[in-house]
Amino acid sequence: MKLTVVGCAGSFPGPDSAASCYLVQADDAAGRTWNVVLDLGSGAFGPLQRLCDPSDIDAIGLTHLHPDHVADVCGLYVYLKYRPSDPCRPARRTPMPVHGPFGTASRLGDMYGLEPGESLTEHLAVHPWQPGRPVRVGPMTLVPVAVEHPVPAYGVRVHGPSHDDPARTVTIAYSGDTDACVGLDELATGADLLVAEAAFVEGRDDAVRGIHLTGRRAGQAAATGGARRLVLTHIPAWNERDVARAEAREVYSGPIDSARPGLVVVL
Repeated sequence: MKLTVVGCAGSFPGPDSAASCYLVQADDAAGRTWNVVLDLGSGAFGPLQRLCDPSDIDAIGLTHLHPDHVADVCGLYVYLKYRPSDPCRPARRTPMPVHGPFGTASRLGDMYGLEPGESLTEHLAVHPWQPGRPVRVGPMTLVPVAVEHPVPAYGVRVHGPSHDDPARTVTIAYSGDTDACVGLDELATGADLLVAEAAFVEGRDDAVRGIHLTGRRAGQAAATGGARRLVLTHIPAWNERDVARAEAREVYSGPIDSARPGLVVVL
């Protein structure tokens, strides 16, 4: 599997990055590349088009319904609905699967501003996550895990074939937005890669709990779960990236990266 960071800015698009969006790709036994997009936040649909044709997205997984994680699904809907026909690139014949918390379909419809009688369903097939129930997308399996945030939220474990040895299964764990919780520990356990948000800073944000992780809490989850690699993400523009890494390094001895647009991790 391969993960590419499309956008990683925390809470809103930053000067150098769109908000949350990650492209996960894996090849099946026939050599066909499958594309899963985890979150499609503010500003992410533009750079995503540099990585794949939006019509070729096989599934979207939305961790929760805050705009910095879902807003650009509206742009994708416009693309799917109005793109002119092209003999070289025929339109999708089936709606694109979108998995998210209960209420995703109505939230997306409200954000787009559907006309009376208009429905998303011709182009987007929305399915509610069921915690722990796997969703199969080609050679990949997505498993949602409930996490702690002010709104219903999930992290996602993605299992799929290793790039170097397709017979071996590897795991990418993506936290979405969460504070430390049992679900985060479950996500991190045995993960080859943990992509964890670290929007808060130790000492500065200690009074605010139940919303975001600090670098230290992300690092602790990686250490406790035995994750083999940690990528810190969802850093707001007002934070210094090196702070989150330094916090995580205090408690986690494995490889640590700071997410940036274009970062590719091959497993």
